[in-house]
Amino acid sequence: MKRIVFCDFDGTITVEETFVAMLKQFTPEVAAQVLPEIYARRVTLRHGVRQMLESVPSSSYPAIIEFTRSQPIRSGFSEFLDFLATEQIPLVVVSGGLQGMVEAVLEPFGTRISAIHAIDVKTAGSFLSVNSRYEGGSEMVAKAQIMATYDVDESIAIGDSITDWSLALAASLVFARPPLTQYLEEHQKFYLVWDDFVDVRNQLAEWLINKRKG
Repeated sequence: MKRIVFCDFDGTITVEETFVAMLKQFTPEVAAQVLPEIYARRVTLRHGVRQMLESVPSSSYPAIIEFTRSQPIRSGFSEFLDFLATEQIPLVVVSGGLQGMVEAVLEPFGTRISAIHAIDVKTAGSFLSVNSRYEGGSEMVAKAQIMATYDVDESIAIGDSITDWSLALAASLVFARPPLTQYLEEHQKFYLVWDDFVDVRNQLAEWLINKRKG
C-alpha cells in the first residue's frame, strides 16, 4: 500500500511560526492589520498573504532567508525521517510560506525530503511579487489540491494551524496541534494529538502495526 506523509512547515517542523515571525519583522504595520483578520476568518489566506508579501521590499529578501535559516527545528524530526525511510514512506512538505525560507531550513536534510511545495516570489520589482502554482479558492497554497496530485492509497497529514485545515480534512490520518485541533473538531474529523516528532513517530508506528494486523 502506497503512503505519503504531507507535512506543514511553519510551527510544525519549526518550533515557531516562522512565516508569521518574518512578516512581523519585515512588514510589521501591514501584518498587524491583516493577521488578526485572517485568524478571525474575515480575510482569506489567499488575499491576506498576498497583501502582506507584496508590501515587503525586494531588497529585504536576502535578509529574510538568513532570518529563517536559524529557526529551531522541532525535536525528533531527524529521527522521524529515519523512521519514514525504514518504512519507505516519502515525506512531502506543503507550506503556506516562502519556498526559499523552507529550503533554507531544510537544506541539511537533503534528499530525505521528497518534495517541497510553497510560495515562490519574484524580486525583480521594488516589492516582492507572489507566484503560487497552487493558488486556489481561499488559499494561497491549496494544500489539499497539492496532495491530490500524488498517486497515493493513504495520505498522512501533520499540521498545526488554519493553513492546514483543507489538507487535514482530505487526509486518511491526521496529526494535529492547536489551533488546527479546533477546526477538526468543528468538522468532526478524527485526529491524533502530538507535541513533537517523537510522538508522531510512535503513534504512526502503532497505527501501521494495527493496519498490518487488519
